[in-house]
Amino acid sequence: MNKKSIFATLVAFSAIGVASAEAPLQVEGSVSANAGSGDFAPYFMMANRGGTLTQPKAVELRVKALKDFDLSERFSYGFGADLVGGYQSKYTQYDQAVNTPAVQGHHPNAIWLQQLYGEVKYRGVYLSVGMKERTSPLMNDSLGVGDYTQSNNARPLPQVRAGFVDFQNIPFTNGWVQIQGEIAYGYYMQDDWFEDHFNYYSGYINTGEYYNYKRCYFRTKPSKPFSVTVGMQMVTEFGGTATSYSYDRDKGKVNAKEDRYDTTWKDFVRAFFASEGGSNPGDASYHYGNTLGSWDFVARYRLKDKSEIKAFFQKPFEDGSGIGWMNGFDGIWGLEYKNAKKGIVNGAVLEYVDFTNQSGPMHWAPHDHPGTKFTDQVTGGDSYYQNFRCNPYSNFGMSQGTMFIPSTIYDRRGENRIYDNRVRGFQIGVSGNIYAPLDYRLLVNYRKSWGTYSNPRLSVVDNTSFMLEGTYHFKQVKGLTLNGQVAFDKGALAGGDNFGVLLSVKYNGLFDIFKR
Repeated sequence: MNKKSIFATLVAFSAIGVASAEAPLQVEGSVSANAGSGDFAPYFMMANRGGTLTQPKAVELRVKALKDFDLSERFSYGFGADLVGGYQSKYTQYDQAVNTPAVQGHHPNAIWLQQLYGEVKYRGVYLSVGMKERTSPLMNDSLGVGDYTQSNNARPLPQVRAGFVDFQNIPFTNGWVQIQGEIAYGYYMQDDWFEDHFNYYSGYINTGEYYNYKRCYFRTKPSKPFSVTVGMQMVTEFGGTATSYSYDRDKGKVNAKEDRYDTTWKDFVRAFFASEGGSNPGDASYHYGNTLGSWDFVARYRLKDKSEIKAFFQKPFEDGSGIGWMNGFDGIWGLEYKNAKKGIVNGAVLEYVDFTNQSGPMHWAPHDHPGTKFTDQVTGGDSYYQNFRCNPYSNFGMSQGTMFIPSTIYDRRGENRIYDNRVRGFQIGVSGNIYAPLDYRLLVNYRKSWGTYSNPRLSVVDNTSFMLEGTYHFKQVKGLTLNGQVAFDKGALAGGDNFGVLLSVKYNGLFDIFKR
């Protein structure tokens, strides 16, 4: 993604605004500070906030200006710029000299661009270029565990994305069936992050990886009391240079083997269709890249007072066995309530999560073992969010999907892998209004883990996470809020026991600078 191209695009969109009536500019500025104990900020302070906060002590300043599409206009444009800066305490990383995790000299970046993008739409179709935070298309990231395939848990990737702005009526169905979909190609820019975290003597990293996302949903008529949405999301990580490191104890040195994947335009097509083969040796026997995703289902019922009840289910997959529903009860199962009126309970989510089956414990591909007498293929051991060559499904150490599977940032051994994806548990989230200016949010999460099939835990470990948040809206200054959080983790799946408090002041305002 060329920065000059992004800047030029933003300038062009701004110039268009001079001659057209458009949606107002949203300007937001905030300052926050958190402090506590433990190696990380508590789970709920980290999860589903764009990967901006990971450390137990931090001061953050954030300024952003965003302009959304004007959906009332046939042609419209949008753009955004979001700058984050401040201080976060040092990482706990693996220290080879003492053979144990220890606090070393690396901090998260003092300043970075969280978002920078421009986009246009014509009727119901849009094109977006740059880095933009994106939430789950169906699930509540604020109260739930986060979407398995696409959440706002990690920093956004620079990408080109196109699709439908919203659900569109399918011709000849009289509005009874609608379709929505998106396609995206992006590029990972986390190579410098690996330099601060990887131990460079065991395991592997893949630098310069590409990203492909696609989604297709169908929905029945939303104006009716009962509506159903079904569809699929899919991601493919591909390309890059995978370097494997191994320590030779006899010679006392580290061996590095580089596996560079030259990426052609045909490979971009292969990634989109999740087809077999590729431009490099070893690809022909496999589906190209690392593919993962979910089958998504939502049933929504609207009550007479306009409140809504949703039942939803995400069925994860890593390969054909998961797509074929051979992974048992695995999935995110949930209920959501949305109150049409402001009250003690504005929204509530209850979720049960199970990722323990993964199509069984064994994976056996005969062509991986020349001369074997066992010719049957066994497609188990799916190992969610992991791959033998591509990086785990994360950006800057934070999962791009659900945080329920502990992200790679929690591994203080300096290895680029996930150690706990066979997890099971539940989450409860409730939000509401105590009195006119004061809102609250309460989150409780319990998980237990068996490790992974390839690296099982010697005994089952568990973790409990809790957060209580209050937000005060100042009547004297519209758009000014004061937010406070208290949170803790108890157990082994969030980097150990963590405790923290967070305070933030935010101002959000709208300015009609593009109004004719």
